[in-house]
Amino acid sequence: MRRREFIISLAMMATPLAALAQEPGKIRRIGFLRVGPPPPAFIESFRQGLRELGYLEGQHFIIEYGLAESVPQIPDAAAELVRRRVDIIVASGTPSVLPARDAAAEIPVVFVATINPVAAGLVRVSPGPTTTSLE
Repeated sequence: MRRREFIISLAMMATPLAALAQEPGKIRRIGFLRVGPPPPAFIESFRQGLRELGYLEGQHFIIEYGLAESVPQIPDAAAELVRRRVDIIVASGTPSVLPARDAAAEIPVVFVATINPVAAGLVRVSPGPTTTSLE
């Protein structure tokens, strides 16, 4: 599976399948957290990947942006996404991952565009072939 498809699948499967069955037609709210506006090509590729999986913006999902002007403002942007009750947070860039995790509580966090998450201390490698977990 391609990386983009994997990330998108994680985003759309944030809610347990039983809950999805109980909420037909619910529009999923994807929180997108980062410093500064995302590159248009990045967001369009994300949307395109969702379309390829059969998800339509406005019908199956909407993207809520939590954009900070600087790294110190990221925790406030993350808290605002939580207040907006997003179903998942996509943290873009290393500075946004830990504040997203800290604010999210039960909201799943997926991170992208992060440089070496193991070396940065964002995940630890557990014994086994590919098991990782957020610190």
